[in-house]
Amino acid sequence: MKRVAVLMGGASAEREVSLVSGRACAEALRAEGYDVTTIDVGRDVAALIAALEPHPDAVFNALHGRWGEDGCIQGVLDLMGIPYTHSGLLASALAMDKPMAKRIFAAAGLRCPGGKLVTRADFAKGEPMARPYVMKPYNEGSSVGVRIVRQGDNLPPLAAEWPYGLAALVEPYIPGRELTVAVMGDRSLAVTELKSKTSFYDYEAKYTDGITEHLVPAPVPPKVYDAAMAMALAAHQALGCRGVSRSDFRYDDTKGDGPEHLYLLEVNTQPGMTPLSLAPEQAKHVGISFRALVSWMVENAQCDV
Repeated sequence: MKRVAVLMGGASAEREVSLVSGRACAEALRAEGYDVTTIDVGRDVAALIAALEPHPDAVFNALHGRWGEDGCIQGVLDLMGIPYTHSGLLASALAMDKPMAKRIFAAAGLRCPGGKLVTRADFAKGEPMARPYVMKPYNEGSSVGVRIVRQGDNLPPLAAEWPYGLAALVEPYIPGRELTVAVMGDRSLAVTELKSKTSFYDYEAKYTDGITEHLVPAPVPPKVYDAAMAMALAAHQALGCRGVSRSDFRYDDTKGDGPEHLYLLEVNTQPGMTPLSLAPEQAKHVGISFRALVSWMVENAQCDV
């Protein structure tokens, strides 16, 4: 019987979501016949290493956000020689660093919004670009800290109360529709349109039942659907991802109905695995059960040694 350790929790802003993902994955893997242990990961690396002795056959990495999704945990597992799910150290680090990921997407010919890093001192001198624009942490996921600045909005005193660490990523706001595509190995699964009852698809909309409607397959023109599928796979490959990833898009149908109005926002190398999560939903849409999905991820676990 293959022994699997599920890493969950963590110290990021996405800790609670990770705990839900980890419990769901552990339950599914046990139902598939794996010998499963769960590890609530903190900032103590020595404690993590001890918890992984003796080495399991594979680690299911259900961590989200910083330290679990950005290459840190991946580096520890590489050093220990333990295969793990999802992307390796380099792809994880590149995807989490949004400005660096943009450069890679541009080099691959993938359309994404422009943007720039802005420090607190920069912002104190004036707004970084014409409204509307989006401010976000350059190294977080799940829309943590994302703010859309629209015409007429009153800005908080960001020069004094700066929630973005070293710098914020500022991008022009793309109006239109929210789309997402999961990639499993070498195939895109489906396109989902997300219709949120909040102002945009933020953290609350992602993880609160009933707030966001998931339309799969997305009711968009076939050329846009096909372009999203192709761009998601291309982005996955450009970053060097493996396992399962999920790419997020904006489709600006206010300017027309062609694929030239489709913009790649980012790639999530460890998409959520909760009951409301999009990658499992798309897998189910193409005939892959949740248990089969997580089993495939374990059987395809790797480490960079």
